[in-house]
Amino acid sequence: MDGALKSRSLVRFVVLMPLLVVGLLGIFLLSLSLGSVAVSPGELVAALLGQGDEIHRTILWELRLPRSLMALLVGSALGLSGALMQGLLRNGLADPYLLGISAGAGLAAIALFALGAFLAWIPTVAWLGATVTAALVFALARTATGISVQRLILGGVALSAFLGSLSSMLLLFADERIQVALNWLIGSLNGKGWEEVHLVSTYVICGLVAGCLLSRSLNVLQLGDEMARGLGLSLGRSRLIIGCTATLLTAAAVSSSGLIGFVGLVVPHMARFLMGTDFRFMLPVAATTGAGLLLLADSIARLGPVELPVGVVTALLGAPCFTWLLYRRSGL
Repeated sequence: MDGALKSRSLVRFVVLMPLLVVGLLGIFLLSLSLGSVAVSPGELVAALLGQGDEIHRTILWELRLPRSLMALLVGSALGLSGALMQGLLRNGLADPYLLGISAGAGLAAIALFALGAFLAWIPTVAWLGATVTAALVFALARTATGISVQRLILGGVALSAFLGSLSSMLLLFADERIQVALNWLIGSLNGKGWEEVHLVSTYVICGLVAGCLLSRSLNVLQLGDEMARGLGLSLGRSRLIIGCTATLLTAAAVSSSGLIGFVGLVVPHMARFLMGTDFRFMLPVAATTGAGLLLLADSIARLGPVELPVGVVTALLGAPCFTWLLYRRSGL
């Protein structure tokens, strides 16, 4: 019975993944053509080949292509990180920011905004803030028998509230820089170039590979602590590795694009709906779906006369989507 279920999941994965990749490629090409300057399919192909109008080549290679690649990286990182967190905590309401990662990154970035100095260091400082905060939460959750899930959640919530209040206080001193700080807190991909892509890609790619290799541990954790111990899984070590991988992915995403919400919360539910609960197949689907969702949201953000922060669009798309998922799960 179990073998038949795995076989069906494998067949479903083999059929579904190419469709998701084709859809992702379509959204990617669409994102390259949208913006304040419309680019037709023919002009897009010419610009990609280094031909055609010089303005179109500049827009494509210097502005839209790195921005779209950044959306792919950040979306896949948040999607996979959310799946890892929900699997680690066995809680469908968990998201990458639950451990205080966003609060730590936000506080570090807002401190620089308030000072008005070292603004070029914001991605690095935000990454350090996220990593240190997550490490502190894991230290608070450590017990004699390993990492306690309950202490992990409570510690993350408490630390998030504390760091969030400090961020709000610092915003009062940001005066004319408050708008820039708020845009970062909402989440935006505007102005992202090749330098940011090169900086983030290494961390995200390593995190994606490491996360997908943790599928077996996540599958065993779903059986409960006693069963997992009986199967020889080290709960403390496994939870620490999964949490560190999720932190790496989230910190890389947050440090480069700000606090983009709902992607890490909604995408794992979408992946489970499409693929099922086997993490061997669900994790790659979550990464691909997250990339497509954020790329689509960023494309929508550029449609109007005034560009919206992508975090606003993900919230507008994510809230109804999450409500629909809850409705389906309730059986009403």
